[in-house]
Amino acid sequence: MRLWILLPMLTAMLNAQTYSASRITVDSVEVIRLADDVRQIEVLIAPTLGNNAYQMKVKGKNILWAPYTGPGQLRAKPAQGGNPLLAPWANRLDQDAFFANGKKYLLNAALGNWRRDQNGKPIHGLLVYWPAWEVTEVKADGRGAEMTSRLEFFRYPDLIAQFPFAHTLWMTHRLREGALEVESRIENHAREPMPLSLGYHTYYQLDDAPRDAWKVHVAAREQVVLSPELIPTGERRPVALPDPVLLSGTTLDDVFTNLIRDAEGRAAFWVEGKTQRIRVLMGPKYSVAVVYAPPGRNFICFEPMTGVTNAFNLAHAGLYQELQTIPPGGRWRESFWIQPEGF
Repeated sequence: MRLWILLPMLTAMLNAQTYSASRITVDSVEVIRLADDVRQIEVLIAPTLGNNAYQMKVKGKNILWAPYTGPGQLRAKPAQGGNPLLAPWANRLDQDAFFANGKKYLLNAALGNWRRDQNGKPIHGLLVYWPAWEVTEVKADGRGAEMTSRLEFFRYPDLIAQFPFAHTLWMTHRLREGALEVESRIENHAREPMPLSLGYHTYYQLDDAPRDAWKVHVAAREQVVLSPELIPTGERRPVALPDPVLLSGTTLDDVFTNLIRDAEGRAAFWVEGKTQRIRVLMGPKYSVAVVYAPPGRNFICFEPMTGVTNAFNLAHAGLYQELQTIPPGGRWRESFWIQPEGF
């Protein structure tokens, strides 16, 4: 066989052996494992625990922080860590209600399927720990490894009671070329526009330098002014952080907008230690980023968001003009990427 024919065949065979995707059981919980053997990256996702990618190891080092060691502990005592989804509202609402299409919808606290923050405000939506994700595809080929799962939100009365917009949500975790892409897709089945407030509260960690020595790049031009209860006031101001900002003596729990983007429309945030760096790239429809790095905690969160905190109610009050909506029968799609470097 001629060499010019043989080389592409060998390359395809090697690429096919690079990636794998499988269903495994950890702590009696079904887990999807995506792996890149050449780059030594392994991602573990628990569909029945909020569809959370709770672990991403790079050369044996887990870059996703969590207060639990595995899905068994997460199931026994739910706590935020890894890569939780925030929907159908991300971050806080300023009251036990939200506005959509000029109408006010009340949240039902008696159903017990949403939480309050330290100030008593509804926070992080309904799906952080939601168990009813259906895995629709697990595959690997020469281009990558991926799994797709689906949540038919409209089938669950306790969800529809809180957010009465029938929709289906798909999530794809795709490991390819040294990065994990998390893609979200939504189809609006309702006969009215569906307001969109979706985000991810991903926790990142490094281990080659102490937390206070981490350097952070915030890819934004504007910062949202927050009230003492961390609700946007409607005002914005220029970002005044140094670039990069050292976490020593710095507390971050801030909302940023007017993101700085590359030619592909992606905004790149990063944290780095001595040689390790984690880059988080947010697609164009993630117009807002929350950065959370509390003092004394060995993690930082770069949170891609479709809108600011309390977006529904701020839009109704005329204080927020960028609220995204999905038309009746319409679809929405966007991704963000987790890219480790220097490990």
